[in-house]
Amino acid sequence: MYDFDELAAFADVMETGSLTRSAQKLGLAKSTLSRRISQLEARLNQPLLRRQANRLIPTEAGQLFHTYCNELLAMAAHSREALSELREEISGKITLEVHGALARWIANLVDAFLKRHPKLELTLHTREAPPTKMHSNSVHIWLGATHECGLNQERLGSLSRGLYASPTYLASTGYPEHPSQLESHAWVDLMDSASNGLLLRHSNCDTYMFNPPRSRLKVDLIALHLDAIACGQGIGLLPHWLVERREQHHPGELINCLPGWEPAPLPITMLYAYGHHSRRVNALLDFIRKQTPAVWQTNQALANAD
Repeated sequence: MYDFDELAAFADVMETGSLTRSAQKLGLAKSTLSRRISQLEARLNQPLLRRQANRLIPTEAGQLFHTYCNELLAMAAHSREALSELREEISGKITLEVHGALARWIANLVDAFLKRHPKLELTLHTREAPPTKMHSNSVHIWLGATHECGLNQERLGSLSRGLYASPTYLASTGYPEHPSQLESHAWVDLMDSASNGLLLRHSNCDTYMFNPPRSRLKVDLIALHLDAIACGQGIGLLPHWLVERREQHHPGELINCLPGWEPAPLPITMLYAYGHHSRRVNALLDFIRKQTPAVWQTNQALANAD
């Protein structure tokens, strides 16, 4: 076993080349510093330093051992930091940004997370555009396609989608039996999400490229989109998972009017900075991973299979 006081003494003298300067820097008596280096040499059974003119220079063994000495000192510093952090409660400020469609889901998680860590301060933002950069103590959850933005992108799962309308609307217009009949229906658009066409696939592997008619009502929030379709404004594209959650409180408001016809699922991605993270960020990342609904992961597995 090495004595880290001896290692620190040797490393500093290697840097200064002088017992006097190192003793002053470390706040030690010159004799104490000299004794520590002599003890280290005795442990190794090798001379590490020799005097040349007014400097101490390393022997061949000293030059070789210097690399390992620095590594040992760095490991000791890291271990002290890690143990010190472990003794402290998770505290401080953290920011969580989430796509608006997932806001209600994450709000319930935030409550549980804050109860688990009472000294933590969390700021929750909703947004309708993916991030381009983030500070180190922030996490973002995005629904939809992402692009390279210099952030770590961890896939949590995906949401499958279907075409929905209200029973009132369908009672007055009739049920479409094929996507080709959608052009005669009112379309409720969400942020021009289908402006470039919507490739629909059926479970029997049929495909149809649907070009939605001009939408008389366009909204930019998923909650408004759900409300508009439920109120009978027309047919729109909605994630099944969100519809199921709404149906728990408002049963019978929405009907999948073309079951089996679906576009590609929307990926759900957790974005955060690369590199070492604070304990509060790691705690939030782990908490979100554990609370991710199983159906998201099932949808992702099905999407990968396709």
